[in-house]
Amino acid sequence: MPEAAKPSPRLYNEDIAPRSSKGNWKTLDLFAWWMSAWHSLGGYTMAVGLLVLGLQGWQMALGLSIGLVIIYVFSNWMGIAGQRVGVPFPVFSRISFGVYGANIPAILRAIVAVAWYGIQTYLASAAVMLLIFKLAPGTKSLSEPSFLGLSAIGWICFLALWAAQLAVLWRGMEAVRKLSDFAGVTIWVAMIALAVWVLDQAGWTIDWTYAEVDVPLSAGASITAVLGAIFLTVAYMGGPMLNFADFTRLAPNEDNVRKGNQLGLLLNGIAFCVVAVIIALASVEVYGSAVSDPVHLLASIDNVAMLLIAIIAVAIATVGINIILNFVSPAFDFSNVWPERISFRIGGLITAILSLLVMPWKLYANPIAVNYFIGGVGATMGPLLGIMLVDYYMVRKGVVKMSDLYSEDPQGRYYYDKGFNRKSIVCLAISGVVALAVAYLPALSALAHFSWPIGLAIGGGLCYLLKKDEREAARASEPAPVELAQDAN
Repeated sequence: MPEAAKPSPRLYNEDIAPRSSKGNWKTLDLFAWWMSAWHSLGGYTMAVGLLVLGLQGWQMALGLSIGLVIIYVFSNWMGIAGQRVGVPFPVFSRISFGVYGANIPAILRAIVAVAWYGIQTYLASAAVMLLIFKLAPGTKSLSEPSFLGLSAIGWICFLALWAAQLAVLWRGMEAVRKLSDFAGVTIWVAMIALAVWVLDQAGWTIDWTYAEVDVPLSAGASITAVLGAIFLTVAYMGGPMLNFADFTRLAPNEDNVRKGNQLGLLLNGIAFCVVAVIIALASVEVYGSAVSDPVHLLASIDNVAMLLIAIIAVAIATVGINIILNFVSPAFDFSNVWPERISFRIGGLITAILSLLVMPWKLYANPIAVNYFIGGVGATMGPLLGIMLVDYYMVRKGVVKMSDLYSEDPQGRYYYDKGFNRKSIVCLAISGVVALAVAYLPALSALAHFSWPIGLAIGGGLCYLLKKDEREAARASEPAPVELAQDAN
């Protein structure tokens, strides 16, 4: 920060400071980021879970692919905004919510990330534990629950992965970039091995018209189900899209963001979804129904060498996705709460400790907790994205005064009313309540799969309407392009 800006210690530390150099997250790094983000046990389970909508195999693949195109569009908007401004997500949130109000979206995102960080660590440890049982059958004696609902071998595997992920984050964003570059590729090893094995078991035949319903859906019901699949896919990436700026702020230019998204989402993402559908449909031929838990499929592999390769790849990939999607974000979010005392590293340590305290193995075993608590908080991701994108592009026309993002001066552009933009908070409250109602009220169950787009549209629409004065002020004082570029960087 320039000396004249005098950033407030309550709003600034070196970890959440603006990008100070050109950035080194280039096209291939962001490509690998999306590979890590999408390729996971959770990603496969989400994709196969769409069969419960009554979709046929080809319809499921279509819904997933269109959903990825929508994710691509919104990720471009948020990613390019993040690259232009060059600050992490919680600081970017100050533009819309105020220098203190930004803690509201930051903590909401952190809650979702901490819970899923613990769950993903537990799922990865379960895969490692499976490998140990295959290689050393005698260790099964350690598999009985012994402390807080987890077995001795379970604790060993969980804590080993927990510590390994913390060690990576402790080394900073450059270590995260290198892990993402490696982890994003390794999952393809596991997916291809799994696809070859299950296709071989199925006699290399699959039925693209398979659906988990006795009576085929009507044309209208099929369209509704495909639309539901599309937006469930988008909602699955609701959190990562929101804090995409944590990574794209480190990209050298906008072109890197666009090309990274094209390769990672349109090319790689769609390919992964098609392979996931093929594995699911092949598992129908083998087991009589689609297997939604890939660990179950891994457990059936008799070839020890293939099993070893697949599980190591799954474990590495799960650690990769966990760090980039569920660890980096809350580390920045907690740092934003108290920058003077909480660095990025300390924020990561807080995340790791909280993920242990929530006992994710119990959380994962309780669908009510996952759906109503984590899912409830997650329902605010759509409204937040709508508010922030409309505020940045349509209200402020992309103009950001960098120094005011770190200023407690009451005259600062983002101080608003005692540090809070109450209009954005009202937009979030209304759109968040509507999104939650759509997701959980039985009377609105027909719309449940569309809570993300409904919340996004209402949040963004209210932001545009309530901020008429700010739109007019931005239009009247819009700087010349050169001045804007200098201020944004």
